[in-house]
Amino acid sequence: MSETDIREVVRERYAEIARSVQGPGSCCYDGEVGSRCISANLYADDETGSLPKDAVLASLGCGNPTALAELREGETVLDLGSGGGIDVLLSARRVGPSGKAYGLDMTDDMLALARENQKKAGAENVEFLKGEIEAIPLSDNSVDVIISNCVINLSADKDKVLHEAFRVLKPGGRFAVSDVVTRGAIPEAVRRNMLLWAGCIAGALDENDYRIKLAVAGFEAIGIEPTRVYDVEDAREFLTSQSVDVDAIAAEVGGRFMSAFVRAKKPGVASKAKAGESCAPSCCQ
Repeated sequence: MSETDIREVVRERYAEIARSVQGPGSCCYDGEVGSRCISANLYADDETGSLPKDAVLASLGCGNPTALAELREGETVLDLGSGGGIDVLLSARRVGPSGKAYGLDMTDDMLALARENQKKAGAENVEFLKGEIEAIPLSDNSVDVIISNCVINLSADKDKVLHEAFRVLKPGGRFAVSDVVTRGAIPEAVRRNMLLWAGCIAGALDENDYRIKLAVAGFEAIGIEPTRVYDVEDAREFLTSQSVDVDAIAAEVGGRFMSAFVRAKKPGVASKAKAGESCAPSCCQ
């Protein structure tokens, strides 16, 4: 199973979701706000109430990284795998007009959806970029905060992702993502199942491996905080849409997968964000 194969499966899966927001999607999305899937109830009503409906419905995450990151006025934030744009739009509010929120996605249909949601929201301090999280199209030391919501686990080369995140962060910059991680042995058949890569399962890192990879990339102050451990019934729910034998796999993955907040910091002293200061892809060399 090659990195290219995995990327194309993930790309097509998310393009399908973007084309039909009401349809089934990855990460347990079932098209209904407030449903029982893992992407339900992650955001407070006062966060989503004024956002475009499609941005909320297309949310496929497993956490709320905008709350985790504690964004500040004037900061530049980058969302890896921004999808329909919910976390970018929320970030744009938090950093204010003097800040900047970038969204990065590799799927044309998702980018089109996100840009339409940006227009509806009237967000002027937002920019959606096309690219892959393994090769971020931003300059070195150009971002204060990196967020992501149940996306890094979809990458077949997480070392590249983490090294790229480290590269674009400013000294003292913060890595604050929600992701699916594992605890304990996972059956090899699950790891090899292509459909389960698109379903956020097969690619999830063991929590200790995650810490090691972050440290190798150069990060410090690394922490992983589990927020929800998925039981057998959760497993049944998020595997149903993946065209796999749910009964054969659910018992093997129940209790071994969890949503977690993953935090880390790039060494150095963070510069104080200044009003009107932001960083476009072509600047901040």
